[in-house]
Amino acid sequence: MRKVLLAGALLLGACAKDRGPIVVGVTGPFSQPRGVSMQRAAQLAADEINAKGGVRGRPLKLLFVDDSGSTDVAVRVAEGFRTNPEVVAVIGHLTSGTTIAAARVYGSGSHPVVMISPSASSPDLSGLSPYAFRVCPSDLLHGPELARFAVQTLGARRAGIIYINDDYGRGIRGTFATEFRKLGGVVTEEDPYLASTASVEPYLAHMQLHGGVDVLVLATDRPGAELGLKNLHDAGLTWPVVGGDALTGIEADGALAEGVHLSSAYLPDRPGDRNALFVANYARTYEGQRPDHRGAGAYDILYLLAQAMSDAGTDRAAIRDYLASVGTTRPPFDGVTGRIAFDANGDVPAKPVVIGVVHGGRLVTEAAK
Repeated sequence: MRKVLLAGALLLGACAKDRGPIVVGVTGPFSQPRGVSMQRAAQLAADEINAKGGVRGRPLKLLFVDDSGSTDVAVRVAEGFRTNPEVVAVIGHLTSGTTIAAARVYGSGSHPVVMISPSASSPDLSGLSPYAFRVCPSDLLHGPELARFAVQTLGARRAGIIYINDDYGRGIRGTFATEFRKLGGVVTEEDPYLASTASVEPYLAHMQLHGGVDVLVLATDRPGAELGLKNLHDAGLTWPVVGGDALTGIEADGALAEGVHLSSAYLPDRPGDRNALFVANYARTYEGQRPDHRGAGAYDILYLLAQAMSDAGTDRAAIRDYLASVGTTRPPFDGVTGRIAFDANGDVPAKPVVIGVVHGGRLVTEAAK
């Protein structure tokens, strides 16, 4: 009798689990401005999916954990998600450094779990783990696109680069410099920046002393770019400024950032009904705010995961295998950021990069300003 009761209890527990929420981990620097849109958009997607009945009749539950943008914290977060049997997949991390540090953790052990980043762009992530994916282009596209824009649109022949000395900054610096030189340009100098750097004025003075530049590349994060723009303004220099997608959000600085150009996989004014609806829903839910590429990427990832789980179930390995087939044996996924088709390295090589410009306090597509 006791065996029958125990078997019945186990069956009820299994049924309850099958009817319970599907847990997806979401991690990024949520306590920092760059993580806000990612967190908000992921929750918006979950709310929309749940309002339509969830996945196979089960609601999605997002487990948010702040990685503080720290590689050490990211590794601990990854270990926590991987060893939590309720977590079926992970959205994150946001930055290249944290994503690279955590990728091997997610793919290790007897029960690896898939990780999809909305915005980690370092080339070093490619093929790092069969359980690591991203929905954004790598710096192999960002840097060259910025170089082509600098030469073909700005007419630049001399460039100076200030870069944050991490995976992201070195990636943008290297790929920009290679393409810029290939197009006949000269990179006069490449100077490193750290979060503790109080001023980049000495770099600017050195560039000016040696004839100035036609374009200043700020391959930094937003705080580094704000510092560079302030020092540039204080020095009375009017060099055109370009940078990568980590500068997103700098449009909030108003006149200081006016005219800055940056590369991105997504801008809110991207054409298409699906994106227009997403931007409108985001603005309605979050008091007039606009999503950035990190948020749009997270939004697409959750919808992609929902499709994967609807078709293949919630087993971790099944989800991973489904994602690996998107764009090859399965059709690409059409999201608000465009078409997602993974290659063997977990990358989206066909995803284009666009150039945006800060105009009137907003970040808009260069051609649409």
